[in-house]
Amino acid sequence: GEAVLVVPDGDRLVLLAADGGASTGACTQYAEALETARLTQREQGGTGEDDELVVGLSAPAGPIAAATAFKQAEQALSVARRRGRALVEHEEVAAGSVVPLLADDAVRAFADGLLRALKDHDATGRGDLVASLRAWLSRHGQWDAAAADLGVHRHTLRYRMRRVEEILGRSLDDPDVRMELWLALKATGAGGE
Repeated sequence: GEAVLVVPDGDRLVLLAADGGASTGACTQYAEALETARLTQREQGGTGEDDELVVGLSAPAGPIAAATAFKQAEQALSVARRRGRALVEHEEVAAGSVVPLLADDAVRAFADGLLRALKDHDATGRGDLVASLRAWLSRHGQWDAAAADLGVHRHTLRYRMRRVEEILGRSLDDPDVRMELWLALKATGAGGE
């Protein structure tokens, strides 16, 4: 007796239902049972992927926010597929820290590509640019503190950061560049940690 909207969308099925309703509860319960069965099957040496059901669930939203809820469900679905999970709720993706999201293979590939030139430089023994970058970023660009962490003179660190900019072709004055580099360092565990 519950009103729902079901829309076929290619190989997906979009379901708009009342939060806390029977259809949402049944879908969640089925996906959780499937997740448990997949884990059991993997533990017993199987692939755990016989059933291809994957659910992405948005946060509760009213009719006016249906477009936002749809985007949230798509994001959760994408994460569920990448992680091989039967169910991911948007709150699980959005809650807490962004750091666990860095474990994604696509993020790691981006991070490896971004840092490759610096790692290649360091592999030649001509400097420790990756560790220097990590120290400088972790100290919010404070030369003296970062240099002390590295046990080098601040002028040495300044030289290394200029080399980082030259090698990457990007300015460390740009906050977006600093953010991307910090996330790349976190995703790869490069230069310490």
